[in-house]
Amino acid sequence: MHQSFHPIQPAQHPNGHLHPRIETWLAHIRMLAEEIGPRGSTTPAERKGAEYCLKVLQDLGLEPSMDAFKSARSIYQPHLLASVVLLLAFILYPLAGRLTATVAAVISLVALTSELLELGFRDNLWRKLVAKGDSQNVVASLPPAGEHLQDLILIGHIDSHRTPLIFRSSNWVAAYKIFTTLAFAAFFGQVILYFLGALMQWPWIWPLTILSAVSAILLAALCLEADRTPFSAGANDNASAVGMVLTLAEHFLTEPLKNTRLWLVCTGCEEVQHYGAIDFFRRYRSQFKNPRAIAFEMLGCAGPAWLEKEGIIVPFNSDPDMVRMAQDLAYQYPEWGAYPTQINGGNTEMADALRNGIPAITLMGLTRQGDGPYWHMLSDTVDKMNPSVLSKVFPFTLEMIRRLDEKKWVDPGKA
Repeated sequence: MHQSFHPIQPAQHPNGHLHPRIETWLAHIRMLAEEIGPRGSTTPAERKGAEYCLKVLQDLGLEPSMDAFKSARSIYQPHLLASVVLLLAFILYPLAGRLTATVAAVISLVALTSELLELGFRDNLWRKLVAKGDSQNVVASLPPAGEHLQDLILIGHIDSHRTPLIFRSSNWVAAYKIFTTLAFAAFFGQVILYFLGALMQWPWIWPLTILSAVSAILLAALCLEADRTPFSAGANDNASAVGMVLTLAEHFLTEPLKNTRLWLVCTGCEEVQHYGAIDFFRRYRSQFKNPRAIAFEMLGCAGPAWLEKEGIIVPFNSDPDMVRMAQDLAYQYPEWGAYPTQINGGNTEMADALRNGIPAITLMGLTRQGDGPYWHMLSDTVDKMNPSVLSKVFPFTLEMIRRLDEKKWVDPGKA
């Protein structure tokens, strides 16, 4: 029998204090977000965060590895390159008739294709050109008490994001989503019109793409501004998730699962298009047995909540069985107040598991209105952590993991 973690009052242990597991979780968040501080991708602070995770897991008696990889330093540089190339195409198009129209059409297509591949976490021209740095994942595994029948990957990222204007408020985020939708429509239009213009040489085509040129200038300006802003302390996004992984490691050492090997994964460089998660799944995919994955995002201020769907260009749907399990937990334990949510215009590390054929779900602290508290803001600090939320998210997560352990899965690769 496992020890129950169903607090009578969500924020407190029955003796009036926070449950010891919540105290531990908060201590990890405080160390990462306050003692170490902002942890930009590929920065020395990100490495300090990884070293902290490594030491915690070692002190627990596990044998974690620190896996090094190369990553882009900025999520904005690829979009800056795309905007510059699209603007260059606009300048070239009218210079020498069919010749420069053809060149403009081709480089516009290259820019747009690379941009779409980047948004889909695929290798592309921009990934070869952007500045690179060193990063690392911290990975440990915890065997079950009984027969090893399946694997469960618990994953959260160490790095924190910059704090650009586009994340200054929910209205700015909404405006940015509208702008990027219109800009991509204009960029698609530029590609089509320039190929048409290379064939037909109609004089009205170039003036029609002024909208695309203006969009490229605005996108470049936003990218330049973003890369000059400071990094967030990242308490909610995403020290709360890393703290969850580390706290679960300690918990399941004392109360091991019966048949499920746990993978405890603290990734680097999620904020620059998931380089850490991509490296992890590439490196370890062949070792998994009947795998499932739970990604953690922004757990300290809202929730418990689970994602049903996410995506930018390509939609990713959470595993239906895991969604039903979350729904059952929400129904059986109404005191936790759990609810479904989704992301439009973004991805979590759930997408990386799904792209590798691994059923997955993300537990993510979006509000019921779909907002991410303090998302990529300077105000994402430890004092914003809500003990009441933490004390509901943790038992919800524990119970989900226990039920996954009790359920025998079929390997998705062999089904």
